[in-house]
Amino acid sequence: MTIFDSDYQAKLTSAEEAVKIVKSGDWLDYAIGPSMPLALDHALAKRADQLVDVNVRTLLSIRPLAIMEANDNLNKRVFTLNSWHFSGYERQYAKKGYAFYIPFRYSEAPELYRREEDIERVDVLMLRTTPMDKHGFFNFGPSNSHIMEIARRAKHIILEVNDQFPYVQGLYDESLHISQVDAIVENSSPLDTIGNPVPDEVDCKIAELIMDHIPDGATLQLGIGGMPNAVGEMIAASDLKDLAIHSEFYVDSMMNMTKAGIITGKHKAIDRGKQVFTFAIGSTELYEFMDHNPQLVSAPVDYVNSPQVISSIDNFISINNAIEVDLFGQTNAESAGFRHISGTGGQLDFVIGAYHSQGGKSFIALSSTFTNKKGEKFSRIIPYIAKSRVTDTYTTVHYIVTEYGMFNLKGKSTWQRAEGLISIAHPDFHDELIQAAEEQGIWRNSNKR
Repeated sequence: MTIFDSDYQAKLTSAEEAVKIVKSGDWLDYAIGPSMPLALDHALAKRADQLVDVNVRTLLSIRPLAIMEANDNLNKRVFTLNSWHFSGYERQYAKKGYAFYIPFRYSEAPELYRREEDIERVDVLMLRTTPMDKHGFFNFGPSNSHIMEIARRAKHIILEVNDQFPYVQGLYDESLHISQVDAIVENSSPLDTIGNPVPDEVDCKIAELIMDHIPDGATLQLGIGGMPNAVGEMIAASDLKDLAIHSEFYVDSMMNMTKAGIITGKHKAIDRGKQVFTFAIGSTELYEFMDHNPQLVSAPVDYVNSPQVISSIDNFISINNAIEVDLFGQTNAESAGFRHISGTGGQLDFVIGAYHSQGGKSFIALSSTFTNKKGEKFSRIIPYIAKSRVTDTYTTVHYIVTEYGMFNLKGKSTWQRAEGLISIAHPDFHDELIQAAEEQGIWRNSNKR
């Protein structure tokens, strides 16, 4: 027994009772990824016929949400998702008119919640945590992100305590105290997992090109997807030494690199010996690996994704994906035309920070083509980005990589960019891309076809 046990018992309740605090017109926050509530979500869904116009902020849902199913059951939108980053689930909800994207740079998330003119209110925060420790704290587990800033703004906080949650050490802002909490619900349930994307032949070719640019002692950031995962697994099987991790997203391949003895962080100027991240999603094995692991440290996203912090780490290597790149070097990593796919996330933060690191490099990778449902092949290197979003501006992009090669955009004029990017496009599209470059006035007559 601790001095906090009586407070705990006084606040302990059922999920059904806890969600009665939600009113029509409220703005709720569901935290992020594996920290999003489960029992509370189902209990709130059961109140759908009692509520009107409830808005919920989410970030990267990795399982179906009961409140969205409640919309379907009532055939109307009671709950609206406002998502900082879409997953496949949010894309499906958006098709039904239930979900909408919030554009932002991920590193700015905590500041948005500090400013009332940006985030007007947080009526209720619901999230999953570890059980309370002897000091009265509940650990956020695999998700740090901007949760503490949400909590500081929230009128009410409801915790869903899960004894299967890993305890993860934090640099700071990784726990809530019992005194900050309004209600507690207990629900033992497995964490939400995602499978590791299986890299294809193209992913592996691109990964091989990038591997040549990773020196011993480098610090890594890997994005989401098959290609970054391919790089991670290649590193785990390589003879690279003393690498470090400073990454928005912690994934299974980083665990595998650590188990292979490749990650030591001994040369990192800050947080030496620690693998720093802001959230993690992966396998059950990954969550077990994270539990009370002194090598891993979660930190708020305005620290992890700060370009100033990133640039202070020498030999920083940032590896991310894109959907398409135009001949000027603008990248789109988040939409297909007007259809939203994912989000800006922290990609731009790491593109900027890595370039300003001593010896640092940023790689944006993509396959040269894609094939649609009709079997038609299209180039991912395109004349210009029109209907889609621009994730990384052409002034910030460093290296673009396809299976046909790598091109450094820094210091290159528009005609050099057009020439270089066409050279790593699929050969089937060279002629039409050259014609597009000529029409845009960025192709020199002396360029060789």
